[in-house]
Amino acid sequence: MFRSRTKDGQAVTKVTEAEPQQIRDPQAPKGRPTPKRSDALAQRRTLAKPPANRKEAAKRAREARRADMQRQRQALAGGDERYLPARDQGPVRRYARDFVDAKWSVAEFFLPIAVLILILSIVPSPQFKNIAFVMWIGVIATIVIDSFAMSFRLKKGLAERFPDENRRGAVFYAFMRTLQMRRMRLPKPQVARGERP
Repeated sequence: MFRSRTKDGQAVTKVTEAEPQQIRDPQAPKGRPTPKRSDALAQRRTLAKPPANRKEAAKRAREARRADMQRQRQALAGGDERYLPARDQGPVRRYARDFVDAKWSVAEFFLPIAVLILILSIVPSPQFKNIAFVMWIGVIATIVIDSFAMSFRLKKGLAERFPDENRRGAVFYAFMRTLQMRRMRLPKPQVARGERP
């Protein structure tokens, strides 16, 4: 900030462009809890003091990695976009996740059905083996048809909602999510069945 005087002698304040003025509302939340004083002091001490040797530097790097992994696990469980892995970030991927989670799909029941087919194929009766074979062909055909229909609808929805965004890989990402059972999906589903994404 520089001051200059006009002909009248009044001080005029000029703001340079290098200093953007950002006024934060003091009542607005920070988006994170305030750390305890002891934690803040301990962190400040560790950051201020460089590691004494390679062993201590490796220990600090390990602790930082562990903290990052813990944050990522919590983000995957809660859906916090800031700490999600790169493959799950962005509005396109979020829409693909919500699109899959809002609908029933045959592919999510593939694992239990495959176990049932395996049990039927182990039974020494030829009738059970025929039933297992027919079920196997039926499940595969149903999953393929369901996946094509899902990918067609998802591509259409992505083109309408995100015309200027990079949509590459979103359909494959959604297909891989359909192969997981709903309760085992990460990030956890954020929409209920039947809800519009």
